[in-house]
Amino acid sequence: MKKLITILICLFGLFLNAQTQMPNVSLTDLEGKKLSITNDFNEKDKIYVFSFWATWCTPCINELDEMNDVLADWKKELNLEVIAVATDDSRTQKRIKPLVNGKGWEYKILLDSNQDLKRALSIVNIPYTVVVKNGVIVHIQNGYVPGSESELYQKLKSL
Repeated sequence: MKKLITILICLFGLFLNAQTQMPNVSLTDLEGKKLSITNDFNEKDKIYVFSFWATWCTPCINELDEMNDVLADWKKELNLEVIAVATDDSRTQKRIKPLVNGKGWEYKILLDSNQDLKRALSIVNIPYTVVVKNGVIVHIQNGYVPGSESELYQKLKSL
């Protein structure tokens, strides 16, 4: 019983320490322009979907492909922007732009080559999606299986 109470206290502590705001980190886009996560993605009542991915991550690419297919419909109902945060390191970073161009993704692509944002959010595995509204993290989705985009859309509509 004592062990169970200790575990519950630890879990409650983790819950209290859970990140509720995006960290103040700057990343560059594909054109080399530096963007601040907290300052450049802060339009009032707009929903920002930050999708963390890498060129070597097949589930990540599948998720971004699926979201790209439905994004125009989503935008008809919601004021939202999807930002694909590439976590590729220096070995695979050169693959990002050709992959994005080949896919025809309409997302803002940010490069987290030092994984500063990923680390600041304590992200371990990708794909990982963080939904932010009015500067507050309102939803997190870890992993991807076909159909996850529908679940995400239902959550976005409820915000």
